[in-house]
Amino acid sequence: MVSAAQAKLVQSSWEKVVPIADTAADLFYGKLFELDPALRPLFPADMKEQKSKLMKLLGFAVKGLDDLDALVPSVKRLGMRHAKYYKVTTPMYDTVGAALLDALEKGLGDSWDEEHKEAWAAVYTVLSKVMIEAGDESVEVGEHKQDS
Repeated sequence: MVSAAQAKLVQSSWEKVVPIADTAADLFYGKLFELDPALRPLFPADMKEQKSKLMKLLGFAVKGLDDLDALVPSVKRLGMRHAKYYKVTTPMYDTVGAALLDALEKGLGDSWDEEHKEAWAAVYTVLSKVMIEAGDESVEVGEHKQDS
């Protein structure tokens, strides 16, 4: 679970990411493809729009931490789309989480510390779990429809 203090820490640190959004997105995708080069073909050659989508999505999620009950349905839909259309698997979420924490650490520099890492990891763990579960459910439903 994400504590109120962790949510506030993530939100306040996000304010420092916004001005460096392009750099943060570059750091994220650079690390993601370094950690798992097999993920690169899942993305377009021109990453400009994808990077923009990532930063908007992260901003939406960070803002939504004030009301997780309202955020969760959107996160579920995102998980379902990632499973259905992009064939995202559970291990990929670990790689994405590692790339995100690495990008935040590099992007935030001296203002990044263990407390920030724990807060962001807690948020990512909760949201990725929602996405994974929703994705698994949507895949299972799709398989059952095919069996009918």
